Amino acid sequence: MVMVYYATRGGSFRNPLDWVFDLAMRVPGILIGVSVHEFAHAKMADALGDPTPRMQGRVTLNPARHFDLIGLISLVIIGFGWGKPVMISPRNFQNIRRDSFLVSVAGVATNFVVAALFSGIYEYFWMRAYASAFWASSFGGNLMIILQNVIWLNLVLMIFNLLPVPPLDGFNMLTEIFNLRRYGFWYSLYNHGFPILMVLILLGVTGRIMTPALSAIFPALLRLWYPLLSVLM
Repeated sequence: MVMVYYATRGGSFRNPLDWVFDLAMRVPGILIGVSVHEFAHAKMADALGDPTPRMQGRVTLNPARHFDLIGLISLVIIGFGWGKPVMISPRNFQNIRRDSFLVSVAGVATNFVVAALFSGIYEYFWMRAYASAFWASSFGGNLMIILQNVIWLNLVLMIFNLLPVPPLDGFNMLTEIFNLRRYGFWYSLYNHGFPILMVLILLGVTGRIMTPALSAIFPALLRLWYPLLSVLM
């Protein structure tokens, strides 16, 4: 299951018009982030020999195939939601632990790649538009906000899903690396994973982990492109 936790940049209902505008600026990032994450899980499983995601129509970038209605409504209203989990059948893999790990890591890795690519686009427009009328225009300003949100949302998905708490990808990756199913506590932890995750969110533990990581990675991605673009432009 992919959890979408956006409280690091949560909106506000105090001004409905501002809230609607803020949501509109985030929608592209939400659609792209969740769709590529789930598509990556499905595509990797399909490539490793499991036909389950393809039979369920999940090997696609179509957002309609990856969003859960209740999860989407929850995301819009309170800033926390979820997408449809990609169902896999590990028995179809040649190497169950290795291939299950690759399926888990595919989603977060793809979110990082997308964030890096959009940071390059953002930096390109910034360098081209710097000290120009484009940056100050309504279209240019809104475009830059949308690009920022695409980068930010993909990083949120990546970091959040790397947390070692079930049912997130980070927990599944640790499960396969250390073969945790050998231990009795694994089943109890997995079965109670969602309530544990909710408690961590409500107590602000996830936010305290994610905010410093986001604050470090986001500007680092932008700086990554500057030398290359400086040469090309």
